[in-house]
Amino acid sequence: MVPIPRLKSVPAAMTALLGLGLAFSQPPQAHADESPRQVIESTTDAVLAVLADSSLSTEEKRKRVEDIASARFDFDTVSKLVLARNWKRLTPEQQTRFVQEFRKHLSMTYGRNVEQYNNERAEVVGERAEPDGDWTVKTRIIRPKGGEPILVDYRLRKFGNQWKVIDVIIEGTSLVANFRSQFQEVVSRDGPEKLIQLLEEKNARGEPIGQPPGTRSERLAAPRDGESS
Repeated sequence: MVPIPRLKSVPAAMTALLGLGLAFSQPPQAHADESPRQVIESTTDAVLAVLADSSLSTEEKRKRVEDIASARFDFDTVSKLVLARNWKRLTPEQQTRFVQEFRKHLSMTYGRNVEQYNNERAEVVGERAEPDGDWTVKTRIIRPKGGEPILVDYRLRKFGNQWKVIDVIIEGTSLVANFRSQFQEVVSRDGPEKLIQLLEEKNARGEPIGQPPGTRSERLAAPRDGESS
């Protein structure tokens, strides 16, 4: 099973994965006229304010980051991309359960270390249009004591008139491709219901799937909804 990648800075990694929203107690409202770059710039800046707010408890920070992710990620599409061709093996009821449990798992895995934030900041360093209509925004996370920057690419897709994040690639490691490798093994061996049960059990115990550390580099040419890799 491919392990979840261990990154150079836990808070920076968590920011890269979930730092996509506004620093309010309610989920932010996306603006139809925002470009992909504006989505990433405005929301990464705002989530850093949540992490830096010493008046918030750890649980309050975690909850706000969860709200942020809900507003800026399209979890249905992320789930379809993660399962690829296996998505169609799930019944509608199983698909709903998988999206719910996978979302919980991401929050649990990457949201547990919010108090380790250490004044990191993020900046956009480039962007490009993808051949299939998606858009990639390239950023780097700067650490205050001169550590090596962490390179983070966000892949966005337009739904109606709003851009949503469908993948995050941290130093060459794709969130979607990494979990796809893990989940495909379980589904191929034991079927989709076993995968959902495994997620439910891991979430109940607060345990991640896979054992860090690991630094497998796996680039993703993100397929369209439901396509296999």
